[in-house]
Amino acid sequence: MKLNLSSQIVLNKIPEEFYHPRTAVERSELTRCEKIPTDIFPKVEEGAENIADEVMRLINQRRHEGRYCVLGLGTGKSLAPVYDALIDRYERRLVSFSNVVVFNAYEYFPLDTTSAHSSIAQLHDMLLDHVDINEQNIFTPDGTCPQDEVQEQCRLYEQRIQSFGGIDVMLLGIGRIGNIATNEPGSGLTSTSRLMLIDATSREEMTMSFGSQEPVPPCSITMGIATILAARKIFLTAWGDDKAEIIRQTVEGPITETIPASFLQTHNDAHVVIDLAAGARLTRIVHPWLVTGCKWTDKLTRAALTWLCQKVHKPILKLTNKDYNENGLSELLALYGSAYNANIKIFNDLQHTITGWPGGKPDADDTCRPERAKPYPKRVIVFSPHPDDDVISMGGTIRRLVQQQHEVHVAYETSGNIAVGDEEVTRFMHFVNGFNQLFMGSDDETIARMYGEIKNFLAAKKEGEPDTADVRTIKGLIRRGEARTACTFNNIPLDRVHFLDLPFYESGKIEKLPMTEKDVEIVRQLLQEVKPHQIYVAGDLADPHGTHRKCTDAVLAALDLEKEEGAEWLADCRVWMYRGAWAEWEIENIEMCVPMSPEELRAKRNAILKHSSQMESAPFMGNDERLFWQRAEDRNRGTAKLYDDLGLACYEAMEAFVEYKM
Repeated sequence: MKLNLSSQIVLNKIPEEFYHPRTAVERSELTRCEKIPTDIFPKVEEGAENIADEVMRLINQRRHEGRYCVLGLGTGKSLAPVYDALIDRYERRLVSFSNVVVFNAYEYFPLDTTSAHSSIAQLHDMLLDHVDINEQNIFTPDGTCPQDEVQEQCRLYEQRIQSFGGIDVMLLGIGRIGNIATNEPGSGLTSTSRLMLIDATSREEMTMSFGSQEPVPPCSITMGIATILAARKIFLTAWGDDKAEIIRQTVEGPITETIPASFLQTHNDAHVVIDLAAGARLTRIVHPWLVTGCKWTDKLTRAALTWLCQKVHKPILKLTNKDYNENGLSELLALYGSAYNANIKIFNDLQHTITGWPGGKPDADDTCRPERAKPYPKRVIVFSPHPDDDVISMGGTIRRLVQQQHEVHVAYETSGNIAVGDEEVTRFMHFVNGFNQLFMGSDDETIARMYGEIKNFLAAKKEGEPDTADVRTIKGLIRRGEARTACTFNNIPLDRVHFLDLPFYESGKIEKLPMTEKDVEIVRQLLQEVKPHQIYVAGDLADPHGTHRKCTDAVLAALDLEKEEGAEWLADCRVWMYRGAWAEWEIENIEMCVPMSPEELRAKRNAILKHSSQMESAPFMGNDERLFWQRAEDRNRGTAKLYDDLGLACYEAMEAFVEYKM
């Protein structure tokens, strides 16, 4: 069973030579905008194994020389695949860690002596407890020491690193604001180990690494930039769409204190190792024509022309030969004969992505439409990772599908219970207890007893403490009720509303359980029951909590199994990927765009507002201060403006989709 098919979604079908050049000359040409050597791999596992092989080689070399191999190690999700690869090599007896010395890159401060969520505890869990490293060779700052002793501790930590001859290899992840270790924006090039106040965005990321809602301490004791740069070799890793922009700024942007990772540009043996998703904003991937000759596909031509329009501030049909020549696109003039021919071709391609009939227009010529006319009406399943992603990401399209008489099913893949605040539970329990007293009489004591237990639990609950099973159940019921209300508002019958409650989500923590065959089978049963002609799944894989990716992986794995077993219904089914909660599709990738009028956009907003627990009090709003309905409207209006700026029809808002090819 293939459980990670989402990692293979490469929208541009990027030619291998762009991310894996065959010769040094090709690499030099492609990477001319990159100021740090950067290796891009199609899969996370391949990138992690590349780093692990290099670390293993050095450990074995130092052993042969009779010397210690000194590693500086960070924690966080980016490094987890690397540590998994190192453990695999140890278990296969390809390497021993008995000659390895480890220096922890940072430690949270202040820490209680009983805290289970220290950085060194994470490092033990991720790597150190699984290999044969000598405990006395593991060094870390002490997050439990008094504050007036921190400075002296940092001095001694630097001294200890030097006593082992310095760090041989430094392994680092990168935060969304460009922090390495916990060197936040503003950290200086000459900074050494010190106490650092952790930025709010970094603390949110670290909370996810904690695997619970327990808050991250406000500070950390961290290796400084100068300490990191003193390492003989540095690897910086990043995986996924949400790191693409910060990787671009780090690798191609100027050296600046506002992005501490950019200081790696000054190191003579630093390497950035990323997957295709994290490399998606690098020039050689997104604008390859600026660094090399291209094999011009329709999609690449569309990307080039939309980029050119934005650069010269013109709509497509006003681009001239001069615009092409002055901006490195003369190849297209040779290919198409003139700017006019290229302009018309791409204008028509974009025009054909716009449709008011997302399910296909019956009895119409569908040659140039994104969706086929038949069968009509269609059976449609909208898979929603959380109980509000459907209306946030494609609420306008859902209403269109229902109004156009398609059989629309909505499948809520997870309960979403962890994203409900405690005050919502209190409010609903007040109602239930009051209802019980007014209408049920004194004979039924169950609700009163449960009300008292939950009230006492919430009153004594410590910050970050996991909820009881009963509280999680109530929070799940709250979200179910909101989802049903939103579906009713969109005229979807409740017998077509499905709550899958995939087991991987039910950890009670921010960190979810691994997605397994059990999750896939639940999805597969629904597919076999409905036999849809259209499926909508989340393509918003930059979701910082990872739930969207796992949910999409479950759907794609189920489809893959159905395909292997020759399911006949698949021959007449298309899969569309939506975004909207965290990001939007780039216009060159959009294959279907559904316009909305002001009234339809208002109806979409009203459907989102039915999820009242996810308004101001939602625990996981991310670093975007806008509410979800505001984010959705801004993105939908932004897509419409982009089409308008390119000279196409001007709409109030638009929802965009990309087809997943099975």
